[in-house]
Amino acid sequence: MRIFMTGASGWIGTGVVPHLLAAGHEVTGLARSDASASALESAGATPVRGGLDDLDVLRAGAAASDAVIHLGFKHDFSDFAASGRTERAALETFADALEGSGRKLLFASGMAGAENGRPLTEADQSPHVGAESPRGGAERFALDLTARGIAPVSLRFAPTVHGTGDHGFSATFVRIARENGVSGYIGDGSQRWAAVHRDDAGRLVSLALEKAPGGSILHAAAEEGVPTKEMAEAIGRGLGIPVDSVSTDDAQDRFGFLAGFFARDLAATSTATRALLGWEPREIGLLEDLEQNYADRAVRTLV
Repeated sequence: MRIFMTGASGWIGTGVVPHLLAAGHEVTGLARSDASASALESAGATPVRGGLDDLDVLRAGAAASDAVIHLGFKHDFSDFAASGRTERAALETFADALEGSGRKLLFASGMAGAENGRPLTEADQSPHVGAESPRGGAERFALDLTARGIAPVSLRFAPTVHGTGDHGFSATFVRIARENGVSGYIGDGSQRWAAVHRDDAGRLVSLALEKAPGGSILHAAAEEGVPTKEMAEAIGRGLGIPVDSVSTDDAQDRFGFLAGFFARDLAATSTATRALLGWEPREIGLLEDLEQNYADRAVRTLV
C-alpha cells in the first residue's frame, strides 16, 4: 500500500517506518526540515516537505494514499490548546480527503486524562470531547468518522515509549536525576505508568494497518503499570546516586512541568489489542532499559 505518514521522522515514527517497509508498503513522510527529509530518505521513505499546519499538503498526501498514519503532534506544553487546535484541523483535513473511500486513518492518541482507579482498557472512551478539549478532542472526533466511510484506528501509546535515542519523558527524568544528584519520585511512588519499547510499538502499528478494523482502539502498552518509585530506583542504580521521595508541594521545583504527569496513575492494559493483532512485545522492559541504557548514556555525557 501507499502510506502517507506524519511524524515519520519523529521518535515513534522512526520505529514504525522500518516495519512498514519490511511489509512491502511504500511510505511518504511529512518532513518539516532538510534534516528530516534526509533522515526519511536514508530510511527508505519518500519525504514531502511541510508541517502539520500545511493543510493543503496533508490533503494532497492523504488523497494520493491508500492509508494515512498520523503520528505527528505539536508537543508545545506552553500552549497545549493551540496544539489541540492543530491536531483537530489535521484530522478534519484527512477526513475531508478520505471521506467515502473506506481507507484507513491510523492516528496517535494518548492514555492520559482517563484515570478511573483501575488500568485503562481499550473499551474506555476518551473523556475529551470538542475542539477546545485536550488534543482537540481528536480521538472522539476521529472514531466517529466510520459514519463518513472512513476506517479510523486509534493508537493509544503508553506515556513512556522508551528505547535508544529517546528524548521524551524517560530521558528527561534521567537528566533531572543526574543534574540533581538524586533520583526522585513523588509521594509514595505508587503511581503506575504503562510502558512500551519503541520497536514493539512500531510492530504494533504495522499490524494495526493490516488487521485492525475501522473503529478500533488499540493500546501500545507492553507493561501495564510500572510504579514510579521503581522507575526512580532503576535510574538511581544506573547513575549510582541516592533515591528520594519528593512531596507534592516540592514536585514542581524538582520536575518542572513534568510534575503534573509524574504524579498521575497512568496504567493501561493491552489484552484486547494483543488478541486482535496477535501482538506480543519482545523488547527490553522499562526498568532494565532505564538502569542499563538510559543511565549509561547519561553517565557517558559527563566524560
